[in-house]
Amino acid sequence: MAKNTWLMASCLLLVLTVPALAADWNPPSEISRARILEDSQAVLSRPDIPLRVREEIFRIRVLEMDWDMGAMVYEPEDPALIPVGPDGKKLGAFLLHGGSGDHRSKDDVARLLAGKFGFKVVSMTYPGRLYLLDPSRDWPGDTLNPDGTARMPIWNQDKLITHDQYEMVEDKSMMERYGSTILACAKDDTEFYHRMAGWPMAFEEAGKDLMSRHMPAGEFTIYMHGHSTGGPFAFMLTQRVENIAGIIGMESSPFGYIYARQVNQSWHLPFNCLKIRTWRDVARYAGPEALGNEGPDALLHLPMLMEQVFESWARESNTTQPLFKAEYPVHLNGVEALGSAAQAVARRLGMTPQATDDLVRHFKNYTRELSGEGNRPFPPAILGTAQTSRDHTQEIYQNVVMPMFAAMKPTPKVRHVRFGAGVHGYSRPEPELPMGVAPSVARLWYEAIMEGYFEQ
Repeated sequence: MAKNTWLMASCLLLVLTVPALAADWNPPSEISRARILEDSQAVLSRPDIPLRVREEIFRIRVLEMDWDMGAMVYEPEDPALIPVGPDGKKLGAFLLHGGSGDHRSKDDVARLLAGKFGFKVVSMTYPGRLYLLDPSRDWPGDTLNPDGTARMPIWNQDKLITHDQYEMVEDKSMMERYGSTILACAKDDTEFYHRMAGWPMAFEEAGKDLMSRHMPAGEFTIYMHGHSTGGPFAFMLTQRVENIAGIIGMESSPFGYIYARQVNQSWHLPFNCLKIRTWRDVARYAGPEALGNEGPDALLHLPMLMEQVFESWARESNTTQPLFKAEYPVHLNGVEALGSAAQAVARRLGMTPQATDDLVRHFKNYTRELSGEGNRPFPPAILGTAQTSRDHTQEIYQNVVMPMFAAMKPTPKVRHVRFGAGVHGYSRPEPELPMGVAPSVARLWYEAIMEGYFEQ
């Protein structure tokens, strides 16, 4: 489609779907299934914007270690098609995936934002999650091997983690939520140990580096989205990058200290223990989703549900997502683990007591908002949740999440939006919704931006 034709069609659609700028616009508290269906049809029928999509692999030096990082960048081929927000700056979206994946798991949402609305999008993979040894990025085999070894992160493709650097441990202290937790625990003073200590700051610095290069202040305003585990890291980055305007959330875990209260579970295991995902991580979502869709009758066909869990895990393993997780100390407010990680870094670098204390404080602050003089206030946020969600329920948000945001000083502008359809993986197709609720979510985000919700 010619550029002028695309512009005319897009302008007409915006006139029809986006109301006039309101001085005090707020999102609705609920979006019905009927409205979600309308949104999906409207958004998916928008003209496709031709995109330039590229993977970026880069090395960054953090804590005297080299880290190989990966991200995808999506932007209109014609930069003039990037929308300009109320502040006169281009729209940028920074995406973080959930706990089992890498940037590939947010490809559909990135293409939706860039290809239908014109955002420039950067989607980052967490440290160690990208399979750098094959251009497909597909992880081979399963997470656990017949010889008792496990799949390992690749933090630096020149320094792979070998099986002699860790021991396999089975922990049953969180059975109610996770079942048996399978851990690969790094031995002291190994490459694995030092990477497990240093990755939180590598995460922070890589995110800041990507945003400074691809969405520089003065040209772009950035809107942060972290799905599930990505949520606490998106929240953390908001106060550390000057041109982040706020959170565009959907099934996004909040700050770690809030999420730990939300699910009544904190991370108490050592920082050097990597969780290896198994079929149990499929089951902990399959159960609540079946309950939400069918009610208690779902238990009447439990054998079928169990078989579906195992089949799903086999497919998930074979589709090559990373399926390991180091991020629990930030996700579940494991401040003691984060403090110990910082101390391990300090010992390796020979830091002074004062520098050690500063690093410990820095690591522990990853789980909560920054407060006090010299810190940016936490910016506005929209927290979207799906109809069938294990952890993001209306009751929990009303009784736990929203009151904890309200208790922040200064109190930020945070709104909860409940979608009348969808699951935790909110772009998953369902009847009449080929991309789940994601198109309706994206439309809400775009409307909120253009209506000035994030302006302060």
